Amino acid sequence: MKNNLFLLSLAVSLLTATCTNSGDKPGGPAKPARSSYDNISIEGFIVKPTTLTATVTAAGTLLPMEETNLHPEASGRVVTLHLPEGKTVNKGDLLVKVFDQDLQTQLRQLETRIKQAEITEQRLGDLLKVKGVSQQEYDLAALELQMLKSETDLVRINIGKTELRAPYTGVIGLRRISPGAYITPATPVATIRSVSTLKLDFSVPEKYSHLIRPGQTVSFTTEGDTRTYAATVQATEQSISADTRNLLVRAAVQASSGNRLLPGGFAEVSLNLGKQAQALLIPTQAIVPQARDKKVFVSRNGLAIPTTVKTGVRQAGMVEITEGLTIGDTIATTGTLFLRPQAALKFSKVE
Repeated sequence: MKNNLFLLSLAVSLLTATCTNSGDKPGGPAKPARSSYDNISIEGFIVKPTTLTATVTAAGTLLPMEETNLHPEASGRVVTLHLPEGKTVNKGDLLVKVFDQDLQTQLRQLETRIKQAEITEQRLGDLLKVKGVSQQEYDLAALELQMLKSETDLVRINIGKTELRAPYTGVIGLRRISPGAYITPATPVATIRSVSTLKLDFSVPEKYSHLIRPGQTVSFTTEGDTRTYAATVQATEQSISADTRNLLVRAAVQASSGNRLLPGGFAEVSLNLGKQAQALLIPTQAIVPQARDKKVFVSRNGLAIPTTVKTGVRQAGMVEITEGLTIGDTIATTGTLFLRPQAALKFSKVE
């Protein structure tokens, strides 16, 4: 009997000790550990309307207003060469002359035969009036005269092909032939460029294509030059490139730029697309890229709610939001890579 009482007392003592050391109510379940992402201290940004000056930067190339690779029309030996490298020539100036003595001889022969044919045609015409010859004989003589004149015109055309003249007023580049060289129509002689004015070709993304219009002014800079130049949009390509999804634009460089610019140079073009008084701009780091879209985390009742947005013009550190946000929304700008949907938000700083 004493042994049974002792064992019962020992069991009660052990049970009391177990309940005391549990730290909660006896028999209560243990609380789960709190996740480190449930309450992240991050920075926020309040979306508000801002005046946006939409500016697009594009890469461009300076081109001469006109540029032509000169080739002769006839084959032969060069007898006259006037290609002043780096100098201006006027439209119609003789640049290259090919040997043409054989053609000149043919021309003189034909001119002599024409004189004889004219005399014959005149005599037969006088005889026809008095019925001295038939109408057929006179017609054959007149036809012979016309054929000789046609052959003379053809020889003169061939003589003209032996002369290479400037198609317009421009500057001659480096010549590629020397006096006495034998050239053919496939031989490049030199290049002539009209550099009094320059063209500027550049491309803009498809979403800005509807904002480009003729007469619009763009500014640009070149490598190694701190000055800013201006150009006026002349025209655009009538289709968008399927490869790049860009629209090709051509502008004329204003004459005030002088001769400081060289064709073929790189130009960084700045295109002003106008102002928007109610644009919504947010920091670029708030954007979370997705496979098919872009998201930002918006604070709703203290929770992080991922929201799909569409972006517009980008500026230094800021991006325009065209869809997805409204004025007054508070978004997360830091720690977005660690946020989970419905996670609790605690802003350490709100701009």
